[in-house]
Amino acid sequence: MRVLFVGPSLYGETPDLTGLVVRSPARQGDVARAVLDGAGAIGLVDGFFDAVAAPWHKEILFALERGVTMLGASSMGALRAAECAAFGMLPIGAIAQDYLSGALDDDAAVAISHGPEELGYPPLTEPLVNVRPTLDRLRELGLISDAERTRIWERAGRLYFKDRSLEALLPADEREELIAAYRKHKVNRKAADALLLVAELKTCKAMASVHPTEPEPSFFSRYVLPELMG
Repeated sequence: MRVLFVGPSLYGETPDLTGLVVRSPARQGDVARAVLDGAGAIGLVDGFFDAVAAPWHKEILFALERGVTMLGASSMGALRAAECAAFGMLPIGAIAQDYLSGALDDDAAVAISHGPEELGYPPLTEPLVNVRPTLDRLRELGLISDAERTRIWERAGRLYFKDRSLEALLPADEREELIAAYRKHKVNRKAADALLLVAELKTCKAMASVHPTEPEPSFFSRYVLPELMG
């Protein structure tokens, strides 16, 4: 079984998800639950982190210990992949590689606010990893000046991720025109990396979650896992 945790990062995209079990953005315990459900490969793209506890590193190590292929990209997945790469989790895409190299070091760079599951998790704010390349493209096209690019980028960095809407990001005197240009020429790095992960998840090794010889019980599997599973 190949499990994909995804939400707002693929909003508006229509990839072929044949052969994948698609689940909502992960929260604490969901990765471990997928392992126990029989997953042989898990792709982590989106995860909750604000109102509920985020996927825990220990459950990723639990998956890796049992031979599960773990991929991470775009958002929460990029963060966890960079943090757990030394143990075998695979960072997919430019964002995860930037976290792994240290070129990115702020969790907030991928954070957004989004709508509910019923609407497909529509993004309501802009992540910094999309803002910077989009501003660069607008500058290359001559639609903003160097000074405007700098001012907008600095404003983006000051805004809390839940407040970083296009309306808050762009100057009021040119807002309507710039919003149209931003949307038309937007560079969606999160979606691009999520699509790479989907392609990799469909073809990567997907081993059985149970080894012929079970690993030695750990503190996590003995005491923490039962609590996570309720």
